[in-house]
Amino acid sequence: MFIVLLRFAENRGAAAQHMAGHQAWIRQGLEDGVFLLTGSIQPGLGGVVPAHGMDRAGAERRVAADPFVAERVVEAEIIEVAPGMADKRLDFLLS
Repeated sequence: MFIVLLRFAENRGAAAQHMAGHQAWIRQGLEDGVFLLTGSIQPGLGGVVPAHGMDRAGAERRVAADPFVAERVVEAEIIEVAPGMADKRLDFLLS
C-alpha cells in the first residue's frame, strides 16, 4: 500500500485553474478501487491519498497523471507501507 502526500508547491496559485482535472483524477482513483480516501493535510498544506492494489511503478504513473502534480501545484511524495496488522475492517490491505 502507499501513502501519497501532495504538498503545495511553487505553483500553488494555479490550483483553481487545475481543480476540475485534479478532482477528476481523484474520482477515477476511487472508481478504480485504488484510492481508499482523500483528505486535506491541515492547516491547508496539501492533501493525502492512501492507495493500494498496484505496484510502485503503477503508483508513480498514477500520481504523475494528477494535473496538480503535472502543473507543479503540489509536490508528491509516495511512501510505500508494508501493512503488518490491521483492524478487521482493513484486512483486505494485508493480502
